[in-house]
Amino acid sequence: MRIVALLAVMAAVLLIACIQKQGALLPPPVVVPSVDLTRYAGTWYEIAGYPNRFQKGCTETSAVYTLLPDGTIEVLNRCMRAGKEDTIKGTARVADSVTNAKLKVTFFWPFSGDYWIIDLGERYEYAVVTNPGRTYLWVLSRTPRLEEATYLRIQAWLQTKRFDTAKLVRTLQPGP
Repeated sequence: MRIVALLAVMAAVLLIACIQKQGALLPPPVVVPSVDLTRYAGTWYEIAGYPNRFQKGCTETSAVYTLLPDGTIEVLNRCMRAGKEDTIKGTARVADSVTNAKLKVTFFWPFSGDYWIIDLGERYEYAVVTNPGRTYLWVLSRTPRLEEATYLRIQAWLQTKRFDTAKLVRTLQPGP
């Protein structure tokens, strides 16, 4: 009996240590109420994002979403890396048909990732995308540049949603 109690205490201490190390556990973010996938399709430019290993060294990052007849979405991600264009093609499927704001994206079958749209401009001029664990975050725009006032408003909104905006890194895009 003492061993079971001791193991329970050790497990509790370990859990508390992990939570303190990672910070407070946050609930999954809330997605937008509705996404018209036909309007969402097209080219999006990455304005800023949390650094991640699969985009290391990327600049001029963009994604093209093409709605396919079967309801899936072709995803073509592009960036410049070490002076060369780097592309990867995948597919996305709707994971929440009530909102269309939760997608599952697959680049290497059978692995998929969550793509949750948590903010979307009224005219679909910008989007903010994350995952349930908040480990990924992207600010996207229909143009390679987003008005600074809009970006700052998005940043302030993200802070109210408990995202660490200090981790956001602006993406270098072509042009002035």
